[in-house]
Amino acid sequence: MTSDPAQPFRTEGEPSGRAFRIGLLGHGTVGGALAELLPSRADHIAAITGIRPEITGVHTRSNGTTAAEVIAGADLVAELIGGLEPARTYVLEAMAAGKHVVTANKQLLAHHGEELWAAAREHGVQLRFEAAVAGVVPVIRVLQESLSGAHIDRVTGIVNGTTNFILTRMAETGATYADALQEAQQLGYAEADPTDDVNGKDAAAKMAILARLAFDTPVHITDVAYEGIEHLTGDDMAYAKDLDLGLKLIGTAERVEGGIAVRVHPAFLYRGHPLASVNGPYNAVTVESEAITEITMSGPGAGGPQTASAVMGDIISAMIPPASTPETTQSLAVVKDVESAFYVHLEVADRPGVLAQVAQVLGLQGASVKSVVQKGLGENARLVMVVHPLLESKMLAAVELIAGLDFVRGRPRVIRVIEEQFV
Repeated sequence: MTSDPAQPFRTEGEPSGRAFRIGLLGHGTVGGALAELLPSRADHIAAITGIRPEITGVHTRSNGTTAAEVIAGADLVAELIGGLEPARTYVLEAMAAGKHVVTANKQLLAHHGEELWAAAREHGVQLRFEAAVAGVVPVIRVLQESLSGAHIDRVTGIVNGTTNFILTRMAETGATYADALQEAQQLGYAEADPTDDVNGKDAAAKMAILARLAFDTPVHITDVAYEGIEHLTGDDMAYAKDLDLGLKLIGTAERVEGGIAVRVHPAFLYRGHPLASVNGPYNAVTVESEAITEITMSGPGAGGPQTASAVMGDIISAMIPPASTPETTQSLAVVKDVESAFYVHLEVADRPGVLAQVAQVLGLQGASVKSVVQKGLGENARLVMVVHPLLESKMLAAVELIAGLDFVRGRPRVIRVIEEQFV
């Protein structure tokens, strides 16, 4: 049987074909895991594709081998350096040299994706990036291939394992945010500097990529409104139980009024939502379309071996190349002001008429109260409520007015509530 990549398939036991040379840029957690994983699977890959993958060069900042040397000796370059530069330059140089590229770099794609995909099309090479979003969850392949003909209405996801672990521990054990973060760092779920994870930036980059694929329109990280979990408290977790809600960091990309809205923020979920039961360092993504109703995919969202497994899947796909990511055909407006239900937490002095005044202010902005929990007495009472959906701008205006009431102690805490339950 020929070893031509256009006719790659063999049966087990047949002699392997030509070598497929892989240049590795970066040898950290993921790069090191890939360097261990790939040789252990090379025989199997050769048996089913007729091509044997092998790492022919590795570039790090200190090993003396230049990126140019690694690129020159490779059929495919795996960019696992991270960051924007020199990763962007290396990827462009590799594609200009006719080399396929696999990357796990979500920030690179969220900032420069259109430039890189255009370069891949120009030079007739693959740019694959399954590992950039949700670890081993195959959401990229599903959006690009399985659902490529579907009119997707919304993509919702838990796409950061660090924050999901922290929120799970806070809910399950009553741990403070600081203690849960420290545990995540000790277990290797959080970096020594977890800033991009806990402030929502990491998830925002991933949602920019998913939105681009789902809606066939350019989306960059600057189009994504995001906030993190640093301000959440044990009180929020306790009241969530009273209201039968779970708290997650949620990314949403959806069609709104002829455009799209893409955002990342903490949100309460009712127990029937498919993402409500996703706990620990796991990721999950729900895709909604009239044609399919909804599909939810979940799995480990981080870790060297898991991410390396996704990278290797992309390498195998590039060995049997379909077309690269096509140019977008849409140019949809980004909508910033969208409707949501909200959880509102107020520290108040317990006086007659407090709830009525708060409800009146909410009513002036078109908000109505769905449920209320009140605890405490005297000057240290707490009033927690869920309000029905309204525009975020209206809710923020109401919060400003409520904060100015004389019986309110401190700024109200507001968290979005996702009402879909899919049951």
